[in-house]
Amino acid sequence: MATSTHSPGPQTLENKEDSPQGSRAGRLSVISKFCYSIGGTPNQAASSAAAFYLQLFLLDVARIPAAQASLVLFVGKLLGAAADPAAGFIISRSPWTRLGRLTPWILGCSPFLALTYFFLWFLPPIAHLRGLWYGAFYGIFQALSTLLQVPYSALTMFLTQDQQERDSATAYRMTMEMVGTLTGATVHGLIVADAHKAPRCPEANLTDPLPSLASSVSPHQSQLYMIAAGVIAGTYPLCATLLTLGTTEKDDLYILEQQRVAFFRGLGHTLQHQPYQKLVASFLFISAAVQVQQNYLVLFCTHAAPLRSHVQSLVLLVLVAAVLSTPFWEWFLHRVGKKAAACGIGAMVPSALLLAAVPTVPVAYTVAFVSGTSIAVASLLPWSMLPDVVDDFRLHKLPLEGLETIFYSSYVFFTKLSGAAALSISTLSLEFAGYESGVCKQSDKVVIMLTVLIGAVPTTMVLIGLGILSVYPITEQRRREIAHRLEMLRNANSSDAQSGTASLATSS
Repeated sequence: MATSTHSPGPQTLENKEDSPQGSRAGRLSVISKFCYSIGGTPNQAASSAAAFYLQLFLLDVARIPAAQASLVLFVGKLLGAAADPAAGFIISRSPWTRLGRLTPWILGCSPFLALTYFFLWFLPPIAHLRGLWYGAFYGIFQALSTLLQVPYSALTMFLTQDQQERDSATAYRMTMEMVGTLTGATVHGLIVADAHKAPRCPEANLTDPLPSLASSVSPHQSQLYMIAAGVIAGTYPLCATLLTLGTTEKDDLYILEQQRVAFFRGLGHTLQHQPYQKLVASFLFISAAVQVQQNYLVLFCTHAAPLRSHVQSLVLLVLVAAVLSTPFWEWFLHRVGKKAAACGIGAMVPSALLLAAVPTVPVAYTVAFVSGTSIAVASLLPWSMLPDVVDDFRLHKLPLEGLETIFYSSYVFFTKLSGAAALSISTLSLEFAGYESGVCKQSDKVVIMLTVLIGAVPTTMVLIGLGILSVYPITEQRRREIAHRLEMLRNANSSDAQSGTASLATSS
C-alpha cells in the first residue's frame, strides 16, 4: 500500500495533547463547537429564504412565466449539483495550509456568495431578460454554495476523531443551521411582507391578469426584496471569520497509512460501499420531499387555501419548531439510536395529508409545528450518519486520502439532483394547470395541483425514503464496534510512531 506524501498539516506527532490518547483526547470546547456551528448559518439562512420565497418572487414579483420559473429552479439546482463532484475533486487535492485544507475554501467563497445572493433578488429593468438573469445568478449561487458547503460539512471529520464529539459538534451545527433557517425565512418574510398584501380586485374578471408586465411590477416590492437580500448577504463574511478564528483543523495521522488514488477511482469505491448506497438512496427521496413542501407551502397558503394572512406566522412556526426540537432529536439519537429517530420523519406523512384535506387555520398551525419537528430530524440524521459511513469505509475498505470530501460532495450532489428534478417537474405541472402570474385568483385546476404538491407528493417521497432507510446496515452495535477498532488502530500506530521517534533520538 502506497504511503501518503501529503504534508501532515497543523497536527504533528509531537502534539500529544491533540493525539487520540488520553482521557481528554479529541474533546472540543464549547467555543470551538459554537464557532464551527455558526459557519454554516448564512448558507442556511439564504437557502431558507430562497426555498420559501424565491418561487413566489419569480412568479408574483418578477412576473416571469411558470415555465421559465421551472427552468430557473432546475438549472440552478443542476449547476449546484454539477459543482459537487468538481468541489470534491478540487478540495480533496488541495494542499494543507496554516488554516488547514478545508477552512480556506469556506473563507474564500463567502464574499462572492454574498454578492451573488444579493443580485439574485435584484429586478433587472429589461423584462424579457429576467428569466436569463435569475437562471444565471441562481446557478452561480448554487455552485458557490456547494464550494462552501462541501468543505464545511466535511470539516466535522477533521475537528476530532472522537465519535461522540463529532455527534456533539454535528448537533451544535444542526441547531445553529436551524437558527439560520429560522432567521433567514423570518427576517426575509418580515421585510417583504408588505409586497404580498391581498390585491384589491373587482368582483368580475377575478382571473384576469394585471394589464402589462412592466406596469404590474411595483418598485416598492423590488426594493423590499433587495433590502432583505442585503441583510442576509452581510452575514456570510462575518460568520466565516468566526469559524476561522474559533476552530482548528486536524488531520487523522494515527489511522492507517492513507493511499492517494485518482478522484474517479475513489468515487467508484465510495459509491460501491453498501451503507453509503442505502443512506444516499433514502435521503434522495426524503430531502426532495422536504424541499417540495417548503417551496409550495407559501404558494399553497396564498392561492389554494384561505391562509394568506397567516403565511408569515406559519413559516415562523415551522422553523421555530425545527430549532426547538433539534436538541431533543440529538438526545433521542444517543438514547435510542439513529435509525429509530427516523420515526420523526414519518410524522410528515399524516401532517401533509391533513393540511391538503382540511386547510383550516387550526389544522394549518398544528401541521406547521409537526412539520417543523420532522424537518429537524430529516436535516440532522444524514449528517449524523455520514461520519459513521466514512469510518466504516475506512475500516473495511481502502484508507483513501481525501475520501471525506468525496463522500460529502457526492451525497450533496445526489440530493441536489433529486431536489432539482422534483421542483422543476412540480413547477412545470403548475404551468400545465394554467398558473397565471399576477391574477387575483387562480383557477380550480391550479388549486388542485397545489393541493397535490403539498400533500400527495411529499407523502409518497417520504414513504419510499423511509422504506429504504429501514435496511440501512449500520446499527448502534456495529457503530460502537467500528469506533473501538479504529481507536485500537490509532493507538497502535501512535505507539509505533513514538517508538520510532525514540529510537532515532537514541541513535543520534
